[in-house]
Amino acid sequence: MSVRKAAARKRVQRRRTMGSGRSARPWISLNMAMTADGKTATATRSISSFGSPHDRRHLYELRAQADAVMTGAGTVRSENADLAAGANHFRALRRRNGLSPENLRVVVSRGAKLSPALRVFSEPGGALIILTTRQAHPRAVAAAERRGAAVARFGARDVDLPAAIRWLADAWKVRRLHCEGGAELNQALFAADLVDEIHVTWCPWIFGGRTSPTLAEGVGFGSLAEARRFRLSSVRQRGKELFLRFVRESRALARSAKGGVTRRSARR
Repeated sequence: MSVRKAAARKRVQRRRTMGSGRSARPWISLNMAMTADGKTATATRSISSFGSPHDRRHLYELRAQADAVMTGAGTVRSENADLAAGANHFRALRRRNGLSPENLRVVVSRGAKLSPALRVFSEPGGALIILTTRQAHPRAVAAAERRGAAVARFGARDVDLPAAIRWLADAWKVRRLHCEGGAELNQALFAADLVDEIHVTWCPWIFGGRTSPTLAEGVGFGSLAEARRFRLSSVRQRGKELFLRFVRESRALARSAKGGVTRRSARR
């Protein structure tokens, strides 16, 4: 076993113990590919998958470390993703990590309106869970349930992510939750201060465009004091791409660093 794989397995086991108590929040990681200019898709959203086979393998390796994989409804629709564990060797990797062969599949959708033609309904995989709101139409909820999904409502207009994630921990024993976008869901997780780890594949493309999406969209942070701070944990190159891993920085360190930035700026 390589040193990198052994270290990854130790991280999985360590993080699974972090949420062992009732209502403890799962460890939440996030994975996105982005261009050299920081875009995750073109302005028209016509290209959202542009990583190499190395990036694709990395995606499944990260899924193999999680109890559940979560994404927004828009991403499921645009990419027609099944959110499954992948090929047999990735299922074997999950077993070596002490996990079930298939990850739970979680879709966040305000209205629970998902086409029956989506692969997330038809392809084999772990249990499908839809997190929605109280404004979701009963017909949409019933249609999803007929297709085998478990539907749970949290929040009036937007999905109450902290409550939904606590429920995943309690009802489904999720100790490690992995998010694959989209950008608005990412920002909602950042806003709720729920992200512990970020994986970014930096790809050698330039998309440009002021309306091209980035890693986090929606209502952003208004000041450095509000912003979330992460520490670069590792960088490795595979082929023409860089794979970066960031981990949450403690609040005390973040406050100290933010204060330092302000003072340095004032001296210039």
